[in-house]
Amino acid sequence: MTVPQPSPQTDPAERRAVIVRTLNLEKVYGSGDAATYALNGVDSAIYRGELIAIMGPSGSGKSTYFNMIGALDAPTKGRILIDEVDVAQLSAAELAFLRCRKIGYIFQSYNLIRYMTALENVTVPMTFSGTSPEEAHRRGMELLDLVGLGERWQHRPIEMSGGQQQRVAIARSLANQPQILLADEPTANLDLKTGEEILGILRRINEERGVTVICSTHDHRLLHLCHRIMWIRDGKVERVERREDLRIKTGKIGGES
Repeated sequence: MTVPQPSPQTDPAERRAVIVRTLNLEKVYGSGDAATYALNGVDSAIYRGELIAIMGPSGSGKSTYFNMIGALDAPTKGRILIDEVDVAQLSAAELAFLRCRKIGYIFQSYNLIRYMTALENVTVPMTFSGTSPEEAHRRGMELLDLVGLGERWQHRPIEMSGGQQQRVAIARSLANQPQILLADEPTANLDLKTGEEILGILRRINEERGVTVICSTHDHRLLHLCHRIMWIRDGKVERVERREDLRIKTGKIGGES
């Protein structure tokens, strides 16, 4: 499969509004001498319509940052703004609406419901949002067609490969037409060919639907698809680079150690 390349003229960081912003973000576990800073004063901006990779070594704070911007965890200090709305100021009902309607999630372990068919898994979020059964079926089949699984809508996870399960998970993440798609290590459990196919799907979703795609990843195959790469180390943003500015070296990318 040929993975589509980003348009050379596309530079969301220069021409689009901020959709996710963090200000002096901290996440601290423990207290006193035992306090551990998973995030330590992170200021960042993610632009509407871009595809950005969040990269860093294990223990860098990458996963914590990912959970913070996905409203899956609360910061110890600082602010998270989504479309300039402070997430900390939202009620439980408003947070639930945000997670259901504005953000789609793709998990490394797929998190599909084993006894449900592919179509039923995709339409679960629509049920919670009050979509009619007829509309949920129509939209669910459309999304399965988008990821190349329209003919397997009756299959359950146990009857699918890892790559097919991840495709269903991607379709489910788009169920309620989110503006932001969070992908947590979307290719970690997949072989090279299948991983490239999944990356191609994410790129098409970004380009054709205008969805902001944020990937937490160790997969360097993703870098040539991204508009920008945010490197996190020791709980801080070490640097942010545009894809075209990456320095490719033997065994290293952009000065990675």
